[in-house]
Amino acid sequence: MELLLLALLSLHILKTEAVVGGHWCYRSQKCELPQCEDPLQWHQINRACKGSRQSPVNIVTRNVVYDKSLKPLTFEGYDVKGSAKWDVENNGHTVKVTLNTSPKVGGGGLGRKYKAVEFHLHWGVPGEPQSIPGSEHSIDGEKYPMELHIVHIREDVSDVTEAKKTPDGLAVLAFFVKADEENKNYATLLSELENIKYKGQSAQIDPLPLSSLLPPEEDLRRYYRYEGSLTTPDCYEGVIWTIFEKPVELSLSQLSQFSALHFDGKNSTPMMENFRPAQPLQDRKVLWSSASIPLPMAKLLLLLPLLCTVSSLAH
Repeated sequence: MELLLLALLSLHILKTEAVVGGHWCYRSQKCELPQCEDPLQWHQINRACKGSRQSPVNIVTRNVVYDKSLKPLTFEGYDVKGSAKWDVENNGHTVKVTLNTSPKVGGGGLGRKYKAVEFHLHWGVPGEPQSIPGSEHSIDGEKYPMELHIVHIREDVSDVTEAKKTPDGLAVLAFFVKADEENKNYATLLSELENIKYKGQSAQIDPLPLSSLLPPEEDLRRYYRYEGSLTTPDCYEGVIWTIFEKPVELSLSQLSQFSALHFDGKNSTPMMENFRPAQPLQDRKVLWSSASIPLPMAKLLLLLPLLCTVSSLAH
């Protein structure tokens, strides 16, 4: 009997270790790696992935709540080109760019300042960005070809690990990416993708002002805000999300350059559809910035009865 109990206990320990050490993946990797844990199974690796404040979400515009405290954000150091090179890496899930300077963001109802530490992207099928889009967030069910995430941590902590020890440790700025005009500011980064085709490969590029990769600051007054999580395991819930309405523009040929990437080594699955599906909003509210209120339309609605009166008098 004791031997049986010991055997069962050993099996339980082995099973627990297998789950804890499980390899998470995206749905597009399941053919090559049938044993990997796709988004529907991430909670088996990290229990938080089934929490009540998960990201991304579908933003239903008719349900958003206008919040007058959401003024334009203040960007510090975003227009500064640092002296140290940026590290660009294929980490097996995305292209991750580690920043060697710490631009900061504040205001906009954040309550504290956050410093930028890295940015990365999520996409669908680079060769068919219109038909198989890959943004993580969506607006009224509509997705964009790609989504850029700039990850920030509280300015009073040293790294992401320390930031995760607090309930508001991270702030992520999210930008949709649409297929439109060529964006020359992305040329340096995109030209490096050929050199980081496979997992673990990295390169260095000359730094840019972070603002050069984003829409003009005057276009960043309109945004959505909600409390959520990281969109990859460990799915830490303590992320303040800011999703901007104005997208970044890349040309179709620029988007297709992401086709060079693979999830693993040579002959592995091409890196595509590296996004997490939308999560339930549950009882959370998505807030809408004050600058988003369409005042001209509101004024027009107020004028309509007057216009109708004038029109009837004219007849």
